Amino acid sequence: TGLDSQGRSTVDILSHAPGVQLIALFSPEHGLAGRNDEKISSAKDPATGLPVHSLYGETLRPTDEMLKGIDALVFDVQDAGVRFYTYTTTMAYCIEEAAKRNIAFFVLDRPNPLGGEIVEGPMLDMDKTNFVGYFPLPVRYGLTIGELAQLFNAENHIGADLHVIAMKNWHRNYFFESTGTRWIPPSPNLRTTKGSVLYPGIEILQNAGVSVGRGTETPFEEFGAPWLNGDEVAAALNERHLAGLHFAAKPFIPIVGLYSGQRCGGVAVRITDRYRVRAMSMGMETAIILHRLYPQQFDPEKLLLLIGNSDTIQQLQSGTPAEKIVASWSADLTAFDQIRRKYFLYK
Repeated sequence: TGLDSQGRSTVDILSHAPGVQLIALFSPEHGLAGRNDEKISSAKDPATGLPVHSLYGETLRPTDEMLKGIDALVFDVQDAGVRFYTYTTTMAYCIEEAAKRNIAFFVLDRPNPLGGEIVEGPMLDMDKTNFVGYFPLPVRYGLTIGELAQLFNAENHIGADLHVIAMKNWHRNYFFESTGTRWIPPSPNLRTTKGSVLYPGIEILQNAGVSVGRGTETPFEEFGAPWLNGDEVAAALNERHLAGLHFAAKPFIPIVGLYSGQRCGGVAVRITDRYRVRAMSMGMETAIILHRLYPQQFDPEKLLLLIGNSDTIQQLQSGTPAEKIVASWSADLTAFDQIRRKYFLYK
């Protein structure tokens, strides 16, 4: 996903740059091109002949052997702006390994597709850090990947020789469309900017047995299950009058993934005003409705891995109204907002 405005890859640019010897490539969860949806094996890049070291296979971190002879690591990957999207963890692990070996680390900054103003969702509990949650952040953290690298390096006391190459002309109120550049899907299912806006609130449902549209034409723009009545759920969500959103029944049959080949009662999500959308509020409302209507099929406890906050799960299980759950995040979000502002590179 590292391409310039003319569609030329960073790999190609660096391999022809004067004074630069490109000696290895590293691939995150979805591979160099963002097209894989399974574990990645290390391989050789056909264009350059260079080794491609997988950081989503036998290891999640670069090893001594992988880093041999390297003076600098360059990270150029489009992020999703969501805590559990694993590219940020891969970046953080690479920063840590670079710091241990006195290797300089460069981040070529890219837009946060969700903008840089809004933060939402619960904070990750301190005891729940893992590959889908490297550091205590809210689900939507409102930082670019470069700003986030600075936060990780300082707040997690990594101490790497970190250099962020800032963008020109990006502003915090920009969604991706505002940049005028073409959306390159950073992973197979994050195909559209609309899907990226809805992703944080839809993706959390999958571990509880809800298809989030993987295996359809519009992943993260719909959700469903064989046991779900789309008309019933869409009506219940529309009664909540969620800002910037409208819901409609839409059955679907995934061709791969969860419920592959099965007809799912589904709900399509339409964005009417992306600036007003609060995807995590939508996710809470949806989880509450599914738990109320289908208590035997939908267990909020299974949302814990991605939500990463035990108090939020307990509130969902006890039937706490969504607005109260969202309000319970307020103090943590205010404190985080003060921290993140120290690392702003853009206005």
